[in-house]
This record gives sequence, C-alpha cells and structure tokens, in this order.
Amino acid sequence: QVQLVESGGGLVHTGGSLRLSCVASGSIFGIYAMGWYRQAPGKQRELVAAIANGGSINYADSVKGRFTISRDNAKNMVYLQMNSLKPEDTAVYYCNVKKYINSYLEYWGQGTQVTVSS
Repeated sequence: QVQLVESGGGLVHTGGSLRLSCVASGSIFGIYAMGWYRQAPGKQRELVAAIANGGSINYADSVKGRFTISRDNAKNMVYLQMNSLKPEDTAVYYCNVKKYINSYLEYWGQGTQVTVSS
C-alpha cells in the first residue's frame, strides 16, 4: 500500500497562486509516475499534470503555461505550483501515483479543495 497526503489547498482570488504538496509513504518501490488530478462538482475527474520517473511531464491543455509540476524523489514528494488561477480551476485536487510490481497499481490521496473566487 502507498499512502498519499496532500496539503496546500485553499481559497484565492482570480489571478492568485497556490502550491500543492503531496508526500508518498509506505510501499513506494515501483512507483513510476506521480501526478495531480482534479474533480469539479458535477464533472469527471481529470488529469491536471503528471511527471514520470524519467522526468517526462504531461499537462492538461487548460493549465499549460500556468501550472508547474515538480518532484523531489529523495523526499517522495510531488508539487503543483498553480499561478494565474481562474474560477474554472475550482475543484478538489487529488494526488495520484502509479506503480508497477508484477501488475499496474494506482493510489489516490484524500483530496484538497482549491477554490478560486471571481
């Protein structure tokens, strides 16, 4: 099992910034990617950004140029720097890790609320 704990959500005005953090613990051997998803009320959960062990990064088109994902492998942490926030970024943000040990596994954090007021 992998445990994920997120922090850094909150309420900001349009144009503001927030930094989300997520620390992974437990059986972390085999993790090959870490990332962030979000889910707004009434919508499906969607990928925001992900970073693989080799450093390749994938962003949702809606956040390109505004959000930056980074990772500290020594601390088993992944971060999401969110700038120029918009009301449509309001959602619960979930940390996600993907792992492979004989089979593909996926783990989720509990989620952290990000609210952007107009």
